[in-house]
Amino acid sequence: MDQLRAMEIFVEVARLRSFSAAGRRLGLTRAMVSKHIMQLEDKLQARLLHRSTREVSLTDIGQAYLAPCMATVAQAQEAAHVVTGVREAGGELAGPLRIQAPSSFGSAWLADAVARFSLPHPRLTPLLYVDDALLDPIEHGFDLTIRVGGIPDSRALSLRPLAPCKGVLCASPAYLARAGRPAVPEDLAQHQCLHFSHLTDGATWHFAKGEERRAVRINAAFTANNGLVLHQAALRGLGIVYSTTFLACEALLYGTLVPVLEDWELPLNYLSALYPASRQPSPRVRALIDFLVAEYQPVPPWDKALLAA
Repeated sequence: MDQLRAMEIFVEVARLRSFSAAGRRLGLTRAMVSKHIMQLEDKLQARLLHRSTREVSLTDIGQAYLAPCMATVAQAQEAAHVVTGVREAGGELAGPLRIQAPSSFGSAWLADAVARFSLPHPRLTPLLYVDDALLDPIEHGFDLTIRVGGIPDSRALSLRPLAPCKGVLCASPAYLARAGRPAVPEDLAQHQCLHFSHLTDGATWHFAKGEERRAVRINAAFTANNGLVLHQAALRGLGIVYSTTFLACEALLYGTLVPVLEDWELPLNYLSALYPASRQPSPRVRALIDFLVAEYQPVPPWDKALLAA
């Protein structure tokens, strides 16, 4: 039995209160997690966990064992980081790099950036997980999480801003020819609107012009939790989409989508990099963040394209 590995698994099971969740976090089956825990209990000759069909909880011995176990696992991980850091200090970035990002941004921009970042480092093994759910980076074991808005208020996470992320309303020329062009935000109530379900204010869109503010409850004719899906619906002429410049820039450049209500500003979000605050980011995480900062500042590439048009 690899006792250190079993201790690491025990810590995750105790933290998540679930064999299945710990397995997903560590890339193991539930059966394998259970096997490691049973071997550890056999080694210690003590029961560490109460199991039931609904939950997992610590026994008194398990509770007493958890703190020194966590310290041992943390020391082992820190030692591994030191070795990796020495290797990477010589310019050779190596090892896994677990990244999570929104699906639209991850597909449209980040995947290409990570691929270009990785080319000079053949021993680097990026894992890019794209999902629009606001996943907990620490619980899911990500080294780096990219967020567009939706920044959690958590002391467990450190944040580095990458670039502004501008919203834009746009629609296809065919839709506007059929339905007309809105002149003021309130006109949207008479239009078909394509709505991103993860907006924090529900189906209310907010606008600003100088000191003036408007909040409009829209008619959500089509709702999705993915920006690329809404983008395709807009291209098909289904309605007016609340998008972002990084997603809509190519369509706006080529005229397959055109901006509407361009005199009004949508709330400004930021593209940010999040990583656990409990430890210094590894050289490979720092290098990727620096690469993205250089890539997206001071003007993101999608805005550069629009400015050059």
